[in-house]
Amino acid sequence: MTKTLSLLAALALSLGVQFAAFANTIAPDALVKGVTDDVIAIVRQDKAIQSGDTRKAVDLVETKVLPYFDFAHMTRLAVGKDWRQANPEQKAALTHEFKTLLVRTYSNALTQYRNQVIDFKPLKAKPEDTDVIVRTEVRQAGAKPVQIDYALDKQGDSWKVYDVMVAGVSLVTNYRDSFGQEVRAGGIDGLIKSLKDKNKQLETTVQAKK
Repeated sequence: MTKTLSLLAALALSLGVQFAAFANTIAPDALVKGVTDDVIAIVRQDKAIQSGDTRKAVDLVETKVLPYFDFAHMTRLAVGKDWRQANPEQKAALTHEFKTLLVRTYSNALTQYRNQVIDFKPLKAKPEDTDVIVRTEVRQAGAKPVQIDYALDKQGDSWKVYDVMVAGVSLVTNYRDSFGQEVRAGGIDGLIKSLKDKNKQLETTVQAKK
């Protein structure tokens, strides 16, 4: 994934962090706009994050994202057909490591956020729908607009994000090919080890920036 897409993915992930908090009172599209405005205001005022404080960005994402994203669903999508090979302990480990990878990767990219402008598209969904896509477009000076779509499903009275698509590319299924290669080379345990190694590398980068 390019640096630009990584930045936009980070923005997409961080902008969606509070969806479920208001899901029982606000429609998904109105909810996206409301929390986007709030999060952008916070990031623009946080000089530490803008200066590259990845640890602070990680803390922000961990505090806001984890309760509102369906990481188990996201991991199933990313692992694909190989998910059926995993036992319960391996599934739990995969979900934990993939969640950590997403949080650290996008928190690092979030420090590059500056002054992107978000346009919100009308929601094309029926009132009874329980799986919707909220479409937005990110514009920044000197670059072509990039579409960012949020996939949410309704779980009880709450909406949860299970995927974010950047320029038509799913952030979670984008990992599927590499995950498949890891499974073919070393089985499910090999994939878990690979994710752990990536997370250690990212953690080292975070520590170096402190």
